[in-house]
Order: sequence, then structure tokens, then C-alpha cells
Amino acid sequence: MTERPVVRAAHTFELTAPEREAVRALLDTAFDGDFGDEDWDHALGGVHALVRDTDGLLIAHGSVVQRRVVHADRSYRAGYVEAVAVRADRRREGLGHRVMAALERVIDRAYDFGALSASDAGAALYTARGWQVWPGPLGALGPAGPVPLPEERGSTYLRPAAGRPLPAPGQPLAFDWRDGDLL
Repeated sequence: MTERPVVRAAHTFELTAPEREAVRALLDTAFDGDFGDEDWDHALGGVHALVRDTDGLLIAHGSVVQRRVVHADRSYRAGYVEAVAVRADRRREGLGHRVMAALERVIDRAYDFGALSASDAGAALYTARGWQVWPGPLGALGPAGPVPLPEERGSTYLRPAAGRPLPAPGQPLAFDWRDGDLL
């Protein structure tokens, strides 16, 4: 029987420099060079789920960071999922599900709800885990005021934290501002 790789959860401050370098290398490769410095910055400052094979090679990663989201005159703490990736030669082994299970545990215990922006390739993983496409309007709170993000409709997913309802879709979700991709 093959030993299952272990999932380790660690905050960014707990990762050693070589571990951070290994995560960045995995992400650069998994996203075919389309993972920039701003994307990397978005993945830092929260909890990482790291999966290594029996030889210690990093084979999967994801992180969850806090984002402030304003909806219907209330500010929420959202656990925003970033940088989910599995080595190409280890895909379809359930590693993405294991990474997401670890991140969802963090969301359930620390946030009002989970949020993420999914690529077409990643959407099936999130849908299979019960994440739901946000049907309402989206935006960001920019330095000069609200910025609508109609192009993000259909790719932004939410998941309720344990025992908490999702915001109602009648009013927009307005995410905090950041450099690079806003969602």
C-alpha cells in the first residue's frame, strides 16, 4: 500500500526561506509562467497547505489569506483562497481536494465565509467541494472609491463557513483593494 502524502498547514511566518522558494517554484511551473510577483504577494500572509511526497518534494500547495469584504453596509472577514496548484505529474490523485480540505478547515474556524477566483480549469474542483458561483455584482474598494468588476462575474466562488450563512446576492460584494488582480 502506498503511503499518502501528508498535508502540513503553516502560517507564512513559519515557512523557511527554502520552503517559500519551493512554493514559488511550484506555482511558477504549475501556472506555466503566468504567476507573477503580485500573485505571489497575494498568497502570503495567511495559512498555507503544503503537500510533500515521501521524498520531501513539494507536490501541492494552496493558501488562505484574510480579505475584507463589504456587503449591505457590513464588513466581513473572508478567507480568500490563493495559489492552489498541484504538480502536473501528480494531478488527478486527489491532492487538490486535500489542499482545499485543509484550507476549508481554516475558513470554518476563522472567517465569515470563503471566497476565491477560479480559472476554468480549477472550477470543477471548487464546485465539487460545494463552492458556489457568486450570482450578484462584484467590486473593489479602490483608492478613489468603489470600482465595479463585471468581468469577474461567473468566476468568483463563495463557501459558507461552518454554521454561517453566505451574504445575500442582491447587493454587491466589495473586496478590499490590492495591487494586481483585484479578485
